[in-house]
Amino acid sequence: MNKKTKNVLELVVIYGSILIMFVVILYPLLWTFGLSLNPGSSLYGASMIPDNWSFKHYEWLFTDPDSDYLLWYKNTLIVAFVTSLGSTIFVSLVAYAFSRYQFVGKKYGIYAFLLLQMFPVLMAMVAIYILLNLVGLLDSLWGLILIYLGGAIPMNAFLVKGYFDTIPRELDESARMDGAGHFRVLFTIMLPLAKPILAVVALFNFMTPFMDFILPRIILRSPENYTLALGLYNFVNAQFDNNFTRFAAGAILIAVPIAIVFLMLQRYLISGLTSGATKG
Repeated sequence: MNKKTKNVLELVVIYGSILIMFVVILYPLLWTFGLSLNPGSSLYGASMIPDNWSFKHYEWLFTDPDSDYLLWYKNTLIVAFVTSLGSTIFVSLVAYAFSRYQFVGKKYGIYAFLLLQMFPVLMAMVAIYILLNLVGLLDSLWGLILIYLGGAIPMNAFLVKGYFDTIPRELDESARMDGAGHFRVLFTIMLPLAKPILAVVALFNFMTPFMDFILPRIILRSPENYTLALGLYNFVNAQFDNNFTRFAAGAILIAVPIAIVFLMLQRYLISGLTSGATKG
């Protein structure tokens, strides 16, 4: 096999793999959008390209008095913004301490972060439920936010710490010679240089409340406190109310705030995703 033929085969395999992944990703999205335009409510008999398409399900979500969709959307946005901002701040502080300070237990602390990532969240659900019940935060958005903040620290702190390690320590030393304290070094030198990895942390933690179902299902009980994932589940869970088309319409709209945040942070994301754990 000559070199030219080999290169052609490699290109065919590469682009073929990309095309297959594109179809795998795009096909369910097109079906969901098409399902949301079907005039009926049943999954059976629906088509990806309906003959009599309609936006009535989207209109129902926003205008019908029986719909709590806007309330669920507001709850999810509150949880997402607070979780994204809070996790970025806490993770930055923890990562800075592990990257720049020397203290007893530093090495084992890093190992603990790695170890915590090996266990699924479901293992802690009973403990989380009991703890939130004891402090009176069960069925509360703030209780949900606290759990998200705590769960964001181990993985993200390890990721950001690796990025901080790539920033030359000479910058810290120069700033301290000019009289800068620890917080000033962090906020004026480290964080501006670490924008790519912080953008990754902010985006991933913003997306979590939109995608997570199990944790809100355990913690939240009142319909007025539901997040979108939990609220939309009720559209297809009730015995006599299987509104798959409304569920599809609501699911499509979940992508709007995530897409906006992604577009705002996209210039930082590529370098952040490729630089997080290069040094540790």
